[in-house]
Order: sequence, then C-alpha cells, then structure tokens
Amino acid sequence: MLRIRVLIVEDSLTVRRRLAEVVERDPGLELCGEAADGKSAIELCQRLRPDVVSLDMMLPVMTGLAAAEHIMAYCPTPILIVSASTNRGELFNTYDALAAGAVDVLEKPRADDPDGAWDHQFTSRLKMTARIKVITHPRARLDAAARRASTGPSPSLAGAARTGCRAIAIGASTGGPAAVFRILGALPPDFPVPILLVIHIAAPFDLALAEWLDERSPLRVALARDGDALPAQGEGRVIMAPPDWHLVLERDRLRLSSAPERHSCRPSVDMLFESVASELRDRAAACLLTGMGRDGAQGLLAVRCAGGATLAQDEETSVVYGMPKEAALLGAPERVLPLDAIAPALRAIALGEGARP
Repeated sequence: MLRIRVLIVEDSLTVRRRLAEVVERDPGLELCGEAADGKSAIELCQRLRPDVVSLDMMLPVMTGLAAAEHIMAYCPTPILIVSASTNRGELFNTYDALAAGAVDVLEKPRADDPDGAWDHQFTSRLKMTARIKVITHPRARLDAAARRASTGPSPSLAGAARTGCRAIAIGASTGGPAAVFRILGALPPDFPVPILLVIHIAAPFDLALAEWLDERSPLRVALARDGDALPAQGEGRVIMAPPDWHLVLERDRLRLSSAPERHSCRPSVDMLFESVASELRDRAAACLLTGMGRDGAQGLLAVRCAGGATLAQDEETSVVYGMPKEAALLGAPERVLPLDAIAPALRAIALGEGARP
C-alpha cells in the first residue's frame, strides 16, 4: 500500500520533531521533508511533490499565508494548517489561507492534551486532507477590495420588488469559510433578504470568523444574539451561529440553544434548516455547501418538503462532497450548482426570478 507523503512546515524545532515523530509512527504516512520557514516550504513542495503539507502560520522569511498562496498558485497541494494562532490578526491570516485554498485547520498540541488523542487527530486530518482534490488558486490575497477590483461592482437590487422569501439559511463545514466568502463577495450590499449562517470550524479558530467575513464582505456579518428579531425584508444582513451554540428560528426571533450535538456538531446545520422550514414554510430558502458528514441533509429536505427553495453545491467545486452528496441522495436540493453559480441563484431567489428549476 502506498503511504501518504507528508511535508511538515514548522519553525519551532521542538514542535517540528514532535509532528515528525507522530507521522513516522503511522504506517500509512511517510515523512518526505521538513521546512522551518515559508520560502523553504515552497522550494520543498515544488521539488518533493508531497501528498499533503502540514503548515504553521507564523513562519520566518515568508509567512505561512504567503507560502499557502504561492503553493496553491504554482504547485497546488492539499494543506492542513497546524497553528497555535489565537489573536485576531493571526486568526485572520488563517482564514485568508483557507480562502486561498488550504483545506483544513488544526490547533497545535498542548501540554494538557490526553496521551495520544492529539496524535490520532493529527494523522486522521492529514489522511483526510491528502484525499482532497485541490485546484489552482490566484496568488493575490483574497480580500473584499481585491475581489471588487477583479469582478467589478455587483448589480444593485435597490428598488427590486420584494418577494415571499423571508430568509435564506446557509450551512457549510470543511471548505466552508472559503465557499461562504466567495458567495457573500458576489452579493450586492443591498441584498434584500437576511441570511442565517452555520459554519463548522474547530475551536479556537471559530472565534473571529464572523469578524473576518464582515471585513471582507459587502454585507454586514455578525454573530447571532439570543432573542433578537429576524431582520426585516430589505435588511440583507448575515447572522452567524456563535461557537458551540445551535442557531434556530422561533416565532420570527433568533434563538441560541445548548441542546446536545447533532451529527457531532454544535452548531448544527440540520437544526437551523429544520427550524426555518417549520417557521417560514414556503417563504424559506436554504443552501448546503461543502463539508464532511451529513449534517444539513435532512434539514435541506425539510425545507424542500415545506415548499422552500433549496440549493446544494456540486461535487466538482466542493472541497469535500459529503454533506451536499447526502442531501442529493435524499432528493433535497432542487438544484445542484457549482460554487460560482450559487450567488446568482440566491439573487434570483431574492428577486423572485428562477427560484425554481
């Protein structure tokens, strides 16, 4: 059996040796190289052609973000970010790397981690990441200003006839930050329908995700607060489930719940979608994006059965075609679309045009 070839990029010799030892102990993995800075990482990636890269964000000579952008532009390779970044600036660099094509993120091991637990998580994530078919990404940093410069202004919805769609719910997991970033970046600032959002991302990297999206999106993005009213039609804000809280809609109000996990997830996409289906019926729309597992599949079906509009991301553009595939097997999505077609479809739903296939 061919082993998965791993390149480890980490400036701390102590941490680098720890990661290398974990890889070398796993019979399914092979350590093909080590780098202590971003420039060396790029050179080794181009020369060794590893199956997966374990990449730290805080590196000398060239940052992890710059290395990730270069790798994804010139020798696309699945990247697992392994970082201890917890301050706002470092978290933003991690999100930028995910937007530039990195697959997943894992916190570095801590001294109080149970014996072997982190090691197993690391090797499992490396194997999962190595299976992802990555694509070439532009090297330029993907922020809102760059996107506006490259794509031009989005068409305005000002003065558009309001439709029956009361809210749009979006759910995503692995690959979700980049997918949501691209969708929101393609929507106009006067998008007239509120968006409720659940993204699975591991702690502590979930802490500032809403702020990052808010800075890079034409729409305002904020964490949900328990008891707030659902924004009125015409207020196209994005409201995101906070870390470790389910977000549901009850009687036109946003509710946060600490109920047990669904599909090992809290927040759960299924719980959001099911609540939107129950509350809004045919005035709901839901979109399920890239992600591992099956969270959101039953909820998307509930929205469709209630008469709402349903979309799912296609296999070709999904980082992991897990959640959308499970939904498609149930017949939940009315349309299965490539990522870049989803924002136009949401605009059409908002305008009452083409909301059905």
